[in-house]
Amino acid sequence: MFYREAGQFKTSYQADGQVFPIRQDRVALAALLLAALVAVPLLASPYLLSAILIPFLIFALAALGLNILTGYAGQLSLGSAAFMAVGAFASFNFIARLPGIPMLLAFVLGGLAAAMVGIAFGLPSLRIRGFYLAASTLATQFFVLWCLTKIPYLTNYSSSGVITAQKIVILGYSFDSPASKYLLVLAIVALMALLAKNMVRSNVGRSWMAVRDMDVAAEVIGFRPMRTKLLAFAVSSFYCGVAGALYAYAYLGTVEPEAYNLDLSFRILFMIIIGGVGSILGSFLGAAFIVLLPVFLNILAHALSLPTSVASNLELMVFGALIIFFLIVEPHGLARLWQVGKEKLRLWPFPH
Repeated sequence: MFYREAGQFKTSYQADGQVFPIRQDRVALAALLLAALVAVPLLASPYLLSAILIPFLIFALAALGLNILTGYAGQLSLGSAAFMAVGAFASFNFIARLPGIPMLLAFVLGGLAAAMVGIAFGLPSLRIRGFYLAASTLATQFFVLWCLTKIPYLTNYSSSGVITAQKIVILGYSFDSPASKYLLVLAIVALMALLAKNMVRSNVGRSWMAVRDMDVAAEVIGFRPMRTKLLAFAVSSFYCGVAGALYAYAYLGTVEPEAYNLDLSFRILFMIIIGGVGSILGSFLGAAFIVLLPVFLNILAHALSLPTSVASNLELMVFGALIIFFLIVEPHGLARLWQVGKEKLRLWPFPH
């Protein structure tokens, strides 16, 4: 941490004869995480926790999974919601069919089930790319939802297809209040985001980026495109599967196929485009933007007394305009704007 010497904060420390810089962004991140753990549950209302913060964290986790596949590995996917559905329904069936299974283990197994589906539908990426790969992953969306509606075993033979999710009970503690659900989701998302950040800095992340930039050259220098692409699909689908389980259990309270429709896949894609492709921070910024924008647009529509027909389509028009804006003006999204803003603040008015 920072400490004073001669009336000033030191920005480095010495150890074993070497000088190591103190990362100010890590201190800021630790302070932000501490505020999210302590201040938010105490000050936020149940509506804010249930309707905004919990879905923001869940969507950020799903966007992080898609960003691993699209931003770091360069494989375009339009089936994120399908992998979320696999994670949700697999977790439900594990809990229903295996009495006494720990719920966190069920979430992990649901993510692994989504990873297996992701590997199966990621096989076409070995031969096709670009638009054709997007069409292939789009088929995943329709195929998974078709299976969930046509195979009664997956929905526990429910006539309506809508199933009430089991209560979240971990180590004998029931997570039934908005604050407890928020803390659970926050802990899972923070842990998985930290793992993703370390992963993209490792040899695995470098292999993803090498295949993304030029797969032929990556193969020449020793990377295996087949294993690299399938691993990206597996990790991405695992993250989306866990996000889908949290979406069903911590937010909706039900497990239903219609909650994971194509619109959700596009919303997750919009998150990484607006937040920043190939950026961990961009996944969170994009999720926050997509979650908060409809709230502000609804307030604006009521304040301006806009007609119902205009207000209902205002969100779609703004989303479309923002997608075009970021693709043309700033392809790296809000994460790049945040980085540029920090650099300017380091120069003026705060030179350090």
